[in-house]
Amino acid sequence: MKLLIVSDSHGLREELKRLKEEYETKVDAMIHCGDSELMANDEEINGFLVVRGNCDYDRQFPLDIKEKIDGNKIFVTHGHHYNVKMTLMNLSYKAKEVDADFVFFGHSHMLGAEMINGTLFLNPGSFLMPRGRKEKTYAIVEKNNHSITTKFFSDLHEELVDLRQTFTL
Repeated sequence: MKLLIVSDSHGLREELKRLKEEYETKVDAMIHCGDSELMANDEEINGFLVVRGNCDYDRQFPLDIKEKIDGNKIFVTHGHHYNVKMTLMNLSYKAKEVDADFVFFGHSHMLGAEMINGTLFLNPGSFLMPRGRKEKTYAIVEKNNHSITTKFFSDLHEELVDLRQTFTL
C-alpha cells in the first residue's frame, strides 16, 4: 500500500494539481486532511479523499473518513475536533474506537509520525504555512508485509531524508 497525504493547503490550487499529476497513478490513494479551502467540485481536489477542516466551508466534505485501503483501516480527520494541537490522547481514543491501523490528520501545521499502540499517527505538515520547519511539506506512507515507511517531501518534491522513519510490524 502506498498513500499520499497532504493537509492545510489553504487555497492552493496549482500545487495540488501538480501533486495529482505526479502521484495519482503511483499511489493507492491521495488523502487531504482538511483546510483545503476549496469546494468539493473543484478540479484540483477531485481524486483526493478529503475531510473538512476548521477553515473549510463546503459541508460536502465530512468531518471524518473511515476507509479500507488494501485491507488497512484508515481514519482521516482534520484534528480540530480532537484538540490535536494540545494532545493526541483524544485522537488515540477515536483510533481505538474505530480500530484504525492508520490515522492521518492536520490542523497544527506541524509534521510528524509516530506509532501508538500499533497504530500509525501521521500529520503531513502544511503545504502552505509550516510550523516548526521552514519547508512546506506532504507525506508518502508505504506499507509492505514487514514494515511501514513514512517519508516527508518539500513542495519541490525533494525528500527530507532526515525525517524518514521505518516502523517494523
